[in-house]
Amino acid sequence: MFRLRFDPYIVLLLATVAVASVLPARGIVAVQSRHATTIAIGLLFFLYGARLSTRTALAGLRHWRLHVLVLTATFVVFPVLGLICRVLVPTVLSPQLYAGVMFLCCLPSTVQSSIAFTSIAKGNVAAAMCSASFSNLIGIALTPALVTVFLVTKTGGGVSLEAIRDILVQLLVPFVAGQMLQNRIGGFLARHNSVLGYVDRGSVLFVVYAAFSESVVAGIWGRLTVLSIVLLFIVNAALLGIMIVSTMTIARRARFTTEDQIAIVFCGSKKSLASGLSLTSVLFPAATVGLMVVPLMMFHQMQLVVCAWLARRYSARADTATVLAGPTDTP
Repeated sequence: MFRLRFDPYIVLLLATVAVASVLPARGIVAVQSRHATTIAIGLLFFLYGARLSTRTALAGLRHWRLHVLVLTATFVVFPVLGLICRVLVPTVLSPQLYAGVMFLCCLPSTVQSSIAFTSIAKGNVAAAMCSASFSNLIGIALTPALVTVFLVTKTGGGVSLEAIRDILVQLLVPFVAGQMLQNRIGGFLARHNSVLGYVDRGSVLFVVYAAFSESVVAGIWGRLTVLSIVLLFIVNAALLGIMIVSTMTIARRARFTTEDQIAIVFCGSKKSLASGLSLTSVLFPAATVGLMVVPLMMFHQMQLVVCAWLARRYSARADTATVLAGPTDTP
């Protein structure tokens, strides 16, 4: 029986938000936090580049139909749904929360959980690994472009010359450096992946603290109510439900194998928390970042709960099919 499990990392994120709300960074500490955030974001993308095997990525190109479908879901269907949500402003969503929802819709897919859930569901893990990796690689350039198109006039953020410089310095250069060193340090990183996971998550927690500190100083909590959070939950649930059903239906009608369908559903319906938190600090004014990440943090927990349940359903169905098929005779 499925049991609701709350991601411990979300607990840490919420605890970080609480600390930032009570003890926000101010003055010289805030300035130093901004510099440390830049380093933390650069470290995240360096490690991501160093972990991505170029050979594995090239080998995964043979699943090009699968990748096209996942990328379409991630960078076309999701943003279209985000645009439709514009009709909910201001009756259901405030302009600030809508901007966060639209930003969420522009993000790439998540890597680790897409692979993990595909594996649990007995899907095509290699295809999921490549598809989620392609999504994040393309997202370095495509997400800022989508933000420019859909949000630049509404948030004061977007891709100015300064933002382009920040994207190059904080995201692209570290990623390329990691790729260049992948052959030398990739094996080491793979062997110590569990330890380095704490570095990844610790960096994200620091980014969250710095972002919420500035937002708290700017008065973020005066713009959120219990009702607005409930309505945001409903909007996020609708987005996730539509994307899961859409990817599931299209993959089935396109006659993908069951294993490929599983990879498409889990890669095409989720969004990356780590990439989103990193990009907000680069693309948006510091005072607006706190509200921008509220929809993303909520969606992240929601996708983990729903996809964990769905992965177990897929796995149970595969086990049943194996039992019904019986042993395979071999000559």
